[in-house]
Amino acid sequence: MSDTSSATPQPAKRRGVARERLLAAASRRFYADGVAATGIDVITAEAGVAKMSLYNNFSSKADLVLAYLDARHGEWLELYRRRLEGVRDGRGGVLAVFDAYADHAAFAYERGFRGCGLLNAAAELPAGDEGRTVVRRHKEEVEALLAGHVGELLPGRPEEARAVAEHLAFLLEGAMARAGLEGTAGRVERARAMASDLLERL
Repeated sequence: MSDTSSATPQPAKRRGVARERLLAAASRRFYADGVAATGIDVITAEAGVAKMSLYNNFSSKADLVLAYLDARHGEWLELYRRRLEGVRDGRGGVLAVFDAYADHAAFAYERGFRGCGLLNAAAELPAGDEGRTVVRRHKEEVEALLAGHVGELLPGRPEEARAVAEHLAFLLEGAMARAGLEGTAGRVERARAMASDLLERL
């Protein structure tokens, strides 16, 4: 009996490819045009798949939005991990967070850099929406990463480390908001310099 498993695409594999294409298309459209302005038909057309394929992979548009938010944060985490390579101290760890934000801003977006994709999406979602909870959780994770790095610089002073991390998180997110309005990562780079100066004074 001949083995045709390698020649015939398996249903699970086909679904996996379709899911990746749908998520990639949704990511481009949600960031460039906004969540509310992007319809299912636009996403499936750009992904080159049938509408039924979307509902075979995501239970609803809201489910697709949640997947987009997680993917966007995962994308940033990968940039952060790359920036951590070779970092030897807490100061370098903090600056790696800022550098990863700048790296994300430098992507070749279809309509230019529009700021933090997570906050942009959250701004369109109603209070109580699960997507806003996802965004808040991701932002809390970034602040926790900052707190961990600052803690290396302030051993035995956890409350002070958390306060400094909160300060840095506000600096970073504020810089991203301004950078998004201006369409360039310049504000994030300036915020990095401010963070570096702050860390030198600890």
